[in-house]
Amino acid sequence: MQRLIGQYTGVEKGPLLICFGGMHGNEPAGIQALDLMLKMLEVEPITNPEFHFRGRLVGLRGNLKAIQRNQRFLVKDLNRQWTPENIARIKTASLRELDAEDQELRALHSIIEAEIETYQPEKLVVLDLHTTTAEGGIFSFATDDPESVRIGIELHAPVMKGFLNGIRGTTLHYFNSNNFDPETVGVAFESGQHNDPLSVNRAIAALTNCMRTIGCVDTDHVENRHDQLLIEYSKHLPKVAELISNHSIKPEDHFVMNPGYLNFQAVKKGEELARDKNGPICADADGLLLMPLYQNQGDDGFFLIEPLEWN
Repeated sequence: MQRLIGQYTGVEKGPLLICFGGMHGNEPAGIQALDLMLKMLEVEPITNPEFHFRGRLVGLRGNLKAIQRNQRFLVKDLNRQWTPENIARIKTASLRELDAEDQELRALHSIIEAEIETYQPEKLVVLDLHTTTAEGGIFSFATDDPESVRIGIELHAPVMKGFLNGIRGTTLHYFNSNNFDPETVGVAFESGQHNDPLSVNRAIAALTNCMRTIGCVDTDHVENRHDQLLIEYSKHLPKVAELISNHSIKPEDHFVMNPGYLNFQAVKKGEELARDKNGPICADADGLLLMPLYQNQGDDGFFLIEPLEWN
């Protein structure tokens, strides 16, 4: 299995768009979406001579070892390791000092540095494609950067704000202009449940809309069905929401989510949501539930969010 899913470079200079699939090894939809998109881009100029691509798209598999085993991770969550101090440690350490996810992170970072060096973009955009264990809606994560929020909204999915305060070491934390020379912005997109075949379609639609939003492709070359697919799946959901709280867990907690919860399901303060070795775990506020954990691995049992007014 190769790290590089593929690369497509337009005739015209433009942004460098780096997309991750499989940052968690049991989330294949993003990988499949990137593979299909890169194949479609190769034939698009043949079927549509008016089509022009600006910039470069690079599709990368995230956690190769975990993908091969269909596990979220082997030793630790790769999407909690993206901190400047951790990357500095990994880049200078010997291979024998690095565990599985350390090695994955070093390989990914090396490729990204090489892409920046060779393409010399004025702007770097990172789109991290994910899926969830629970059913019930699509959504995106944005940073406090207005450009990140703008891209998230243009994906026609609810935009989650405040999550950088609830967790640490994600790609969203790391991919910003403080850590890279070109202007850098990051967005993450959750396209649905892990095993839902339509999660691949929604990831393709989100990738298409991202390329349109940042100027890689023209609006009139994007089919309406990409917008409609995302709009249809996110109707009746809040356009923007903010994190209220998250319930962090450790393996020794023996956390078990109560069955049947969905993303964006309304819960009441005091409602029992899960149990662990200490007994019931209840919602600490009224809100909407997000990413209830229905798998063996993970650092967060669930999140609570509240809708925001957004014009």
